[in-house]
Amino acid sequence: MVLVSLSTMIFLISTIMIILATLISKKTFSDREKSSPFECGFDPKSSARIPFSLQFFLIAVIFLIFDVEITLLLPLIVTMKTTNTLSFLIITSTFIIILLGGLYHEWKQGALNWAY
Repeated sequence: MVLVSLSTMIFLISTIMIILATLISKKTFSDREKSSPFECGFDPKSSARIPFSLQFFLIAVIFLIFDVEITLLLPLIVTMKTTNTLSFLIITSTFIIILLGGLYHEWKQGALNWAY
């Protein structure tokens, strides 16, 4: 009984705090100058959005994927002492073959070539 009333009181207090924070944080007016991009007080001469290299993005994504897969290989060193040697070799070699297959596929697709 005490737990139910305590949880109800906590729920009511948190709901009241959320409602008060929402009411207090409301902006009363929107200014055109405040919502426009700021560039040293001058109007921007060009677009604020500059294009970036899609090739750089692909290289970054490939790096992240292979980096995560390398971190999956690190615990295998610790489990080497506790598992059977044959199963350890099969699991590790299968994982490395899959990694190398993905790397070969990316290389053949031309995703690793930087210059066009």
